[in-house]
Amino acid sequence: MEKSVTVLAFASLREAIGSDRVAMTVNGGSSAGELLSRVCAQYPAVAAYRKSLRIAVNGEYVDASASVAPGDEVALLPPVAGG
Repeated sequence: MEKSVTVLAFASLREAIGSDRVAMTVNGGSSAGELLSRVCAQYPAVAAYRKSLRIAVNGEYVDASASVAPGDEVALLPPVAGG
């Protein structure tokens, strides 16, 4: 059974996606890395950021192998430049 997760895009990723959030369907047992691959396929401009992105699921930073379940909120965070 497929259900959706909310993918939140911050900073420059908003422009790459064209929105600050999108809904993506996931199957049970999907990983954060698999979801990121699907986001990059659907929004090719995101691929330029892929290696430097941080991923958070439900407010907790995770690595690409972390599970993503229907109803989760997945944030994609590009590096932040400071001065």
